[in-house]
Amino acid sequence: MKRVTLTFDNGPVPGITEGVLEILSARRIPATFFVIGERLGTAAGRALAERAHSEGHWIGNHSLTHSVPLGENADAEYARREIEETQKQIGEFAHREKLFRPMGGGGAIGPHLLSRAALDCLRAGEYTCVLWSSVPGDWKDQEGWVERCLADVAAQDWATVVLHDVENASLARLAEFLDRLAALDVEYRQDFSDDVVMLRRGAIVSPRISQIVR
Repeated sequence: MKRVTLTFDNGPVPGITEGVLEILSARRIPATFFVIGERLGTAAGRALAERAHSEGHWIGNHSLTHSVPLGENADAEYARREIEETQKQIGEFAHREKLFRPMGGGGAIGPHLLSRAALDCLRAGEYTCVLWSSVPGDWKDQEGWVERCLADVAAQDWATVVLHDVENASLARLAEFLDRLAALDVEYRQDFSDDVVMLRRGAIVSPRISQIVR
């Protein structure tokens, strides 16, 4: 049986995240939402994070501004602000392992993901840093992302999928995608396979860490 961990990045977005939550709830599928800290600064954004948390989804940190990948700015204060200020916004909704996912700039894995200062911040703060194994491009290819993701799931024993709860991304075809996954008899997991976890509670657990730090 194939295993799938669903994650949603870049939200929460009023008018979008509610629909994603309703589709997941109808199918009793748990997911993780890697949120943008600035989006939690509004009452509507915070209410969506609270709802996701109350419905059993995990809330992770996906930077404060989602502007420049951490590996492309060596400044320690930039890294601290992007990571720590978001964690403060998440507050009581945080997962016990303080989940963090770096901004990928389109899903590529490389040294643009983390600066040395960012890595030091994650280690000192005892974060768990999570990458991905499928980025089907829901935000840029409405016609092709579903087939691409199904192929990724078929090719892996355990796929960690990145979708997005933002405008013009996963929502329009999410129900279709999940129904097609159901036909494959997949097992939904809310934890993460070892191959996508770079740090666990601040400790380096993967040799791949050298590939993502500038």
